This record gives sequence, structure tokens and C-alpha cells, in this order.
Amino acid sequence: MTDHSELRIGLVGYGEVGKILGRALVERKVAWVGTWDRLLREPAAAPAMRAHAAAAGVEAMPSFAALLERADVVIAAVTASQAHAVAVEAAGSIRPGTWFVDLNSASPGTKADSSRLIDGAGGRFVESAVMTSVPPYGIKVPMLLGGVHAQAIKALLAPLDFNMEVVADRVGVASAIKMCRSIVIKGLEAIVVESFTTARRYGVEAHVLASLRETFPTLDWEQQGSYLFSRAAQHGKRRAEEMREVAITVREAGFDPQLSAAIAAKQDEVAALAREGRFGALAKDAGWRDYADRMIAHEAAPGGLSTGRS
Repeated sequence: MTDHSELRIGLVGYGEVGKILGRALVERKVAWVGTWDRLLREPAAAPAMRAHAAAAGVEAMPSFAALLERADVVIAAVTASQAHAVAVEAAGSIRPGTWFVDLNSASPGTKADSSRLIDGAGGRFVESAVMTSVPPYGIKVPMLLGGVHAQAIKALLAPLDFNMEVVADRVGVASAIKMCRSIVIKGLEAIVVESFTTARRYGVEAHVLASLRETFPTLDWEQQGSYLFSRAAQHGKRRAEEMREVAITVREAGFDPQLSAAIAAKQDEVAALAREGRFGALAKDAGWRDYADRMIAHEAAPGGLSTGRS
């Protein structure tokens, strides 16, 4: 099958990524686009999710099995903690020959286990590592592929504007690249949040930023700080789950994931504040100081310190 107008694609997970891909696939006149998300079982979340899918031209399916029954290609985009569970469930009812493209952030070992399950059930597992934030790129977000079926799925989906690069014919390489990158990207978020908030609490942020500009003159630390705070506040829970998979990746390589575990904890901390509504009143373009001030207000102030905030 090469004509995408005959292709039926199912999306497992209808969060940010699922919504973006779903709309893009409908716009490209794929024959059928459906979705399944575990939140479709929850009365509080299901109506809004079904309404969004319907408006986008995506069919919300009554069950995962129903999605698998209809889809030629299954694209899994769930949280890191659910990645392997989705593969386990899919292996129970996937039709022979169905493509299973795993976009989830998971360790090489987790991807390999999922591959054995899917391929063992007659499906065709393809590892995919999404290498940057999806919203700015949409369906064209860079992806690294791995596995024996990687070249074939690239040829199938390239006409739909997927930006895919095959890096290996075995599963695990693409995820290793992404996981190692995540230590830096998610770690930088955690470091900036901790550094800038502490500097703000002591009233020394101007000096810290000036020093950073001198050391790294090509970076706009004001802009980057605001961006990194906002990403942690919006996606901290997902990032923490990914970093726990990163820790597994480091451990699979034989190392102690001290930093990865700490990054996950910091991302979890910011996510918890977001869930409590600490950042709820902030504008979309809020600066990092706005986030830091709310984090400072949440903590008990050390005795005798001046915040230095205006």
C-alpha cells in the first residue's frame, strides 16, 4: 500500500502530540484517522476529548482493541510510564502486518521488550525517537527510526510529510540517542529553575545573569530562562516520567543515574506546583521571575534573608 488516501492510521494517546498528528493526517486526506486514549474511559475527561477529536475529523474509538482492529498503522504517543503497557496490550489483539510506531520516550531496553512483544504477535514494530518539541514543527518534527521495519515505514509515511531518519536496523539505538540528549535538555531546565529561583530568593539574579552572559555570550539567558521555566511548568509531569526512563537507560549502560534521578525529582516538583494552580494566573508570555516568585512564595523563607525583589 503506497497511496495514503487508502491508509488507516490509529493514534494511541490523544494528548498534545496525538492532537497535532491527528489534525495533520486529516488535512492530508488519509483515508481514516482514529484515536484511543485511556482518558476516554473517564467521564470527566471523555466528552471534551471526543468533541475535540470529532471537530478535527478524528474518530474516537470505544476501545484500544477497536482501534487495532481498524488501523493499518498504529502510532503510540503516550506518557513514558505507559509506553510498555501499551505495547503489552497491543500485542494481545494487533492484526498481523500492522505497523506499530512507538514514539514514546522510553529506554532502549523498554523499546526492545516492546518490539519483541509486537513482532511476536505478528505486528511490525518501529522505534521512533522524537528529537525536539512537537508544536513548532507539527508532523514535520524530526524523528529517528530504528528496527528492521524502519526503512519501510519511512517510505510509507514520507509522502505525509513525516520527517524521519533511519539510524539503525535494530531497536534501541534511536532511543539511546534521545535519552542521552534528554539528560542535557531536561537537565538544563532543572538547573535553570533551581539556579534562577535561588538567585531570585537571595536578590542576586542580576549578577548571576551577567556572569552567565559573560561566560556564554551567545545565549539570551532572560529569554531562555523564561522558556525553560514555562516548559517545566507546563510539561513537568511528562518530563519527570521521561527522566525516569532516562535513569533506566543510564542504569542499563552500567552507570549510576544520580543526575537523571535528581532531574526527574526537580521536574516533578515543578509539576506538583502547576497541579496546585501556583502558576495558573500567569500569562502565556510570563517571564521566569513570575514563575520563580510563585515558587518562592510557596516555600518557607529562610530566616533573615532578603528577597531583593522589586
